[in-house]
Amino acid sequence: MQLIRYTLTLLFALIFLSAQAKVDTLAIQSLSMQKTLKAGVVTPESYQKKKNGPYPVLYLLHGYGGNFSNWLKVPPKKDLLQNMADKYQLIIVTPDGGNSWYYDSPMVIDNQYETFITQELRQEIERRYRAVSDRSGRFISGLSMGGHGALYLSARNPELYLAAGSMSGSVNVAGIDRQNLLPSIEAALGPKAEYEQVYRANSIVHMVPQLKQSGVQLIIDCGVDDFLIEDNRELHRRLVYEKVPHEYIERPGAHSWAYWGNALEYHLLFFQKVQMATQQQQAFN
Repeated sequence: MQLIRYTLTLLFALIFLSAQAKVDTLAIQSLSMQKTLKAGVVTPESYQKKKNGPYPVLYLLHGYGGNFSNWLKVPPKKDLLQNMADKYQLIIVTPDGGNSWYYDSPMVIDNQYETFITQELRQEIERRYRAVSDRSGRFISGLSMGGHGALYLSARNPELYLAAGSMSGSVNVAGIDRQNLLPSIEAALGPKAEYEQVYRANSIVHMVPQLKQSGVQLIIDCGVDDFLIEDNRELHRRLVYEKVPHEYIERPGAHSWAYWGNALEYHLLFFQKVQMATQQQQAFN
């Protein structure tokens, strides 16, 4: 009798474990940079049912000093991305962005991360997975350097993304003077002292006209104790002045994984709301 109970318990445990979101690690050859980069891909449990899909996709960017696995391993809540993929029924992709600031550098060939994420990675995801292959089902967000990257890539490639988000974003690259960060920015854009206008042109806080023209729906949030709060408030003020629709949130918290792990669901709720409103509008038209 005990053996039967043990067998049934083990069987139920195996069924439960199999009914979880799946995490793949892809190795993708970047032709633009002539190197191989990794990306994590989280598919919801329902994806295993071959008839389901296509699924919307969230590209979720890491911060400075991070890599593709950060969002999968570091958040305080265990299995955060797996749970969010199941709850919101979408694919979550975590690209490796190095310390690139997600730029296509005019200086060095191995820093072409805009091309990698918007073209090479996107095309590979849409080839391998049952993913929505148009703007109506693509979203992008990220933390810190990745928050800058998400807004920057959406402003420059508005045909690709329905909505974009930034968590504690480094939205004023032109204002960064921290010695630990400057070398990576200068590697992408050139010496700051010589290319001041280039830095301004590639800082989100100075790209409000592009954001307005893009039509991409925006969510921006930052902790009140974050050292980047004033830059985010300035971006918010400029968006308000230019009448750019966006959702802006300040919540208790600092520049930390505790904050970002909590912020992710705010972004997913926003993206879901935007997608549903778009679908309703399309149905009405």
